[in-house]
Amino acid sequence: MRILIAEDETIIRLDLRDLLERAGFDVCAEARDGEEAVALARSEQPDLAIMDVKMPRLDGIDAARRILDERPIPIVMLTAYGQDELVSRAVEAGVFGYLVKPFREQDLLPAIRTARARHEELQALREEAESLAEALAARKVIERAKGLLMEKEGLTEQEAFVRLRRASQVSGRPLRVIAEAVVATLGGDG
Repeated sequence: MRILIAEDETIIRLDLRDLLERAGFDVCAEARDGEEAVALARSEQPDLAIMDVKMPRLDGIDAARRILDERPIPIVMLTAYGQDELVSRAVEAGVFGYLVKPFREQDLLPAIRTARARHEELQALREEAESLAEALAARKVIERAKGLLMEKEGLTEQEAFVRLRRASQVSGRPLRVIAEAVVATLGGDG
């Protein structure tokens, strides 16, 4: 797994790199501020980012928000501050983990695993929602096409569906595409 580290304190950044590499991770990039973190996330395409909250130029939470807007990846935030307001901002930005410094290896590695697992769950839910939305849109256009065939051709609902299905089979095109063509041809006003 390729990891981006964004931490303005050199000693902590080097310690993180060492800890992660010993755990078998590939540290693909290191940023010293939030702007650099956003640029490196774009160019290096890491699988996960570990970011400090308080950094120069752009704080870690705003940097995380920008990174996630471009490409959703799991992000674990590090901070010396355990303030509720910062935690709320981090969660709102879409961060998957939050550790308070000083952290230990036995804290960081489970946080990485948890962040990855939560991210994968969210991706699966997004894909499922997208698939359901597509199925619903297809169903709507098929129902509209059936209604138009029933109205314009005097068919029963079953006959209209059979005609759509047969056209789909003969043409080798999905039923939704056939239904969209029928709506475009017979529907006019949507």
